[in-house]
Amino acid sequence: MTLAKRVIPCLDVAAGRVVKGVNFQNLVDAGDPVELAKFYGAAGADELTFLDISASVEERSTTLEMVARTAEQVFIPLTVGGGIRESRDVDRLLRAGADKISVNTAAIARPQLINEIADRFGDQVLVLSVDARRGETPSGFEVTTHGGRTGTGIDAFSWIVDAASRGIGEILLNSMDADGTRAGYDTEMIARVREITHVPLIASGGAGKLEDFSAALAAGADALLAASVFHFQTFTISQVKEDLARRGYEVRA
Repeated sequence: MTLAKRVIPCLDVAAGRVVKGVNFQNLVDAGDPVELAKFYGAAGADELTFLDISASVEERSTTLEMVARTAEQVFIPLTVGGGIRESRDVDRLLRAGADKISVNTAAIARPQLINEIADRFGDQVLVLSVDARRGETPSGFEVTTHGGRTGTGIDAFSWIVDAASRGIGEILLNSMDADGTRAGYDTEMIARVREITHVPLIASGGAGKLEDFSAALAAGADALLAASVFHFQTFTISQVKEDLARRGYEVRA
């Protein structure tokens, strides 16, 4: 059975507002997260990803109240990330209405966190968020943390293989080089990650043209995450799905 390809709007939230910039810099206001979530739920999004991009930098937990308000408005899977440091943070978010949670910075600092979450809640709730950029590592890609602000020197591909062995349900692969540029997804990075893992892969960073979405799927992505092109109404979710369907990809109506 062929699984439908998912289209996932991303809400990057800072100080209670959805923001978007280029390479995580020069952030501009893109709206209220709860209202946007409600809008995307009605517009045909397959899932929604809510990333509190300042939680790790400010060393605080994700805003539970906002997650709960968002979950009340949407009836599609909701993934929440930002500031998750231990399994009890996951418990709180799932109780607030999240369906899946995303980890990045804390898992790199303490990889055992992945095992703990997967063992307690099942790997189906766990998304590994990988903010990768080109760098001086064996694969040529380096992991960054704190919303792309901090280089780690860790090889992105080695990290993905290690994390997959610990138990993750999906990988959110975000190209820091392409993020917000609208120059297209990093299809080289997607294709190379697809070669090293069978874990479902969500492509993120760089969508700007309709054909960028199908290019990411052709490179090996299972799902497509985008922000600015949806927030600023370059395309609707329906237009993306219609284009994918024309190109022979199965999508949910």
